Amino acid sequence: MRVSVNGNATLVGTGGRDFDPKLPALVFLHGAGLDHTVWALLARWFSHRGFAVMAPDLPGHGGSGGAPLTSIAAMADWTMALLDAARVEKAGLIGHSMGSLVALDAAARHAARVGAIGLVGTAPAMPVSPDLLTAAANDDHAAIDMVSIWGHGFRAGLGGSLAPGLWMSGGGSRLLERARPGVLHADLSACNAYGDGRTAASAVTQPAILVIGERDMMTPARAGRELADVLPNARLAVLKGAGHMLMSERPDEVFTALRDFPKG
Repeated sequence: MRVSVNGNATLVGTGGRDFDPKLPALVFLHGAGLDHTVWALLARWFSHRGFAVMAPDLPGHGGSGGAPLTSIAAMADWTMALLDAARVEKAGLIGHSMGSLVALDAAARHAARVGAIGLVGTAPAMPVSPDLLTAAANDDHAAIDMVSIWGHGFRAGLGGSLAPGLWMSGGGSRLLERARPGVLHADLSACNAYGDGRTAASAVTQPAILVIGERDMMTPARAGRELADVLPNARLAVLKGAGHMLMSERPDEVFTALRDFPKG
């Protein structure tokens, strides 16, 4: 579906069902340089299990208009504006990587509107290497190469996609290549600048499910465990041998970790 959020047309995936604001709402937030399609499996499952699903393309991404937002806080506030546009008072938030920071920040600062959070490939801080930031600022394909190499676990680099005929690392690169100039740099800069993860987590009382990869080189498992320790009501799933791009690398295990996500 398409809705107007802060004056910009926004493309929102609904998991193959018409959005019904009377149902418990669940918002899926994608990572840096990506779009709503990374949530295809989970969005469809939850939309057919009693949830009203929204998987938006963030501003400037995919099919959404506007300029990319430049801070995690701005993305969290934008998510609340999305709820307003959809006439939803309260929703659960599930985010991957950058999207997990958005979900965390929104849960801390907009607690009355966030029922529960799911954090996939997450950490309390996400510093970005200067080489990656420079390449992204120059729209150099090396930035996409770095994200693809660092973002996928060892097994993903060898193949083994659960979807026949698909190439995980190559597919991830093609998705990043679709982003408009400047989008990846804006997203990575927002992640790099965000330093409030532990503070935000200490303020979150809602249920939280964390899903992290044991061999994640972008948000290391150690950092994910530290975040889980700060959150007062958290459940942690560590996927053995997995990297950062968990929805493509380990879709079944991510699904298993999140399938009991709370309603309301």
